Amino acid sequence: MKQSAPPHDYLANQEPSPDLNETIEFILTTTGHSEDIIVRSFSLGRNQTVKAAFLYVEGLCDEDAVEKMISRAKFFDEKKPNVFERTQRYLEEVGPAKTLSCYRPLMDKLLTGYAICVMDGFSNALAVAVPQYMERPVSEPVSEEVVRGSREGFVENVRTNVALLRRRIGDEQLWIEAKTIGTRTKTKMAIAYMNDIVDKNILHELHTRLNRICTDSILEDGHIEELIQDQTYTPFPTVYSTERPDTTAAHLLEGKIAILIDGTPMALIVPALFVQFFHNAEDHTQRADIATLIRLLRFLCIFIALLSPSIYIAITTFHQELIPTVLLSNLAAQREGAPFPTFIETLIMEITFEILREAGIRMPQPVGQAVSIVGAIVIGQAAVQAGIVSAAVVIVISITAIASFVFPNYSIGVPIRILRFGFMALAASFGLLGICIGFTAVLLHVSTLKSFGIPYLKGLSPFVWKDQTDTIIRAPKWLMNERPEATTKTNQTRQRTPKPSPKD
Repeated sequence: MKQSAPPHDYLANQEPSPDLNETIEFILTTTGHSEDIIVRSFSLGRNQTVKAAFLYVEGLCDEDAVEKMISRAKFFDEKKPNVFERTQRYLEEVGPAKTLSCYRPLMDKLLTGYAICVMDGFSNALAVAVPQYMERPVSEPVSEEVVRGSREGFVENVRTNVALLRRRIGDEQLWIEAKTIGTRTKTKMAIAYMNDIVDKNILHELHTRLNRICTDSILEDGHIEELIQDQTYTPFPTVYSTERPDTTAAHLLEGKIAILIDGTPMALIVPALFVQFFHNAEDHTQRADIATLIRLLRFLCIFIALLSPSIYIAITTFHQELIPTVLLSNLAAQREGAPFPTFIETLIMEITFEILREAGIRMPQPVGQAVSIVGAIVIGQAAVQAGIVSAAVVIVISITAIASFVFPNYSIGVPIRILRFGFMALAASFGLLGICIGFTAVLLHVSTLKSFGIPYLKGLSPFVWKDQTDTIIRAPKWLMNERPEATTKTNQTRQRTPKPSPKD
């Protein structure tokens, strides 16, 4: 029968026993004799007078490195003094070794990929850094695809993600701070920023919010995002998330801060401004005129995705005089014999589309695409033929759905989907007046939001003239000499490239 493991806090001040067998048994008992805890016993020296053992977690530790250390143990001279210190230097030929005097740090190292060396007659242990994590290779980002640009995306290993940033910013002012959060998960985190550009007040505020987090588990970037955001009761995201290293590097060079969490292929960027959710990495790989037209199209799609169903409801219910006579006659003919008001028709189609969207995302990719396309076509056509909804409603909902897919960042599409239902209810109750009231309320709400003390609409409200080179439009590169004032107050000069001119 297994012995019960000691309480979690019990390990804090407990020292390993000088007896090798007692130490091994305590560690195995603490971990519940888990099958993935491997014990490799060996002896140091030609005469095998010093008994020792390596303990490591299978799959987290490089077993070839452990085998190498064990195979070379017979060359260790056990007759000389200072055996423990010389053993540490001997192990450091394979990897960095750290002395541990308590069980708590010993268990922390063991469960994060270190090989723990315990020796008979010594109460201290040695942790050798030989981690080996299984990870997927760097691949193309899934949620932020581009036609022209980098094809590299973050992976789940925070060290790999930091290396991807280092490869793009080869400057000594790119500082990386390591942090561990979660008393049980002990999730590794990296905070990246440009030391000579970042606003130190924002950096201090970020550290304050991270330090006040007291939880036993951090498993995803969404956990951190929810715990450090400024406003809780708002549908709008105030922390930007991306899986692209090039996008993260661009934000760092503007004075923002990136948070990389081990186990998730996303980076969190703070502070986050409203307009940046509609920017895309491809905006800076295309020419300025093309990038500006595409960006203006995205901002137009905000209003289409948000207001199209509500405007249709308001006009067909309260303001028929705004519809051309021929079109009004066609709409009236379509609605002849319709069992539901326009609002109910639109609501049915909106809910149906949201169900199809979620089904397409959650199902396996090949099946999900078929369900989304075939389901939308079949249900829409069948609903019109059955007389449940009119063809005009299907057209409006289709345009709305297509416009909602234009946004380059998924998180900004969610609040627009939520608010769309509110605008539909206001339009059904008060017509265009209700839409105006709702739009004013949303605008007032967004103008009160802040991200780490920076106004959410900074650049637009309050208006900053020099930031307009990369807000709604994208100016030519030779005009983008200054960094955005919204995110940094120091070292604002980005370049001094003159305007290109043809050779005489």
